Amino acid sequence: MARRVFFSFHYERDIWRASQVRNSWVTKPDREAAGFWDAAAWEEVKRKGDEAIRAWIREQLKGTTVTVVLIGTETSEREYVQYEIDQSWNKGNGLIGVYIHNLKDKNGHTEPKGEDPFTALGYKNIRTYDWVRDNGYENLGDWVEAAYWRAQSRNS
Repeated sequence: MARRVFFSFHYERDIWRASQVRNSWVTKPDREAAGFWDAAAWEEVKRKGDEAIRAWIREQLKGTTVTVVLIGTETSEREYVQYEIDQSWNKGNGLIGVYIHNLKDKNGHTEPKGEDPFTALGYKNIRTYDWVRDNGYENLGDWVEAAYWRAQSRNS
C-alpha cells in the first residue's frame, strides 16, 4: 500500500538532489508501485513570512503518514527542517532519513555528508539510508513502509 509522504529538505541547496528522489516514482508503472505518495506542493512556498511557512508545513503534513528527511550537507542546521521533524514526530508520522549527498547536482557535483538531523535534535533510533549506496531507487517504498510500521508501534 502506498503511503502519503512528506519530503523535508534544505530547499535552496538540495532542490536538484531532492527532485531526483521525489520523482523516482515516474519511471515506475504508477505511484502505487513506487511505494509512496508525495503530499507536498513545495514549489509554491519560497519567500513567505515565518508563520506562513509554518502554517504551510502543518497543512502539508495533514494526511501524511511518513516524513522522509532528505539529508544533504547542511540539512541538520535548517530551522524549517527541524520544525518539520518535530511536527512529524508530534503527529505520529514515521520518520526516516535519506542521505542525498552522493547524488550529483545539476553541475555533476556531489557534496560532503551532512550531520544526522535526528541525532542533532535528540531523536533516537530513527533509521537513515544512503540513496546511492543503499539503492534508494529500488528501496524507498520499503523504507517508507517500515517507517510507517515503526511509528504504529511507537504510537500504540
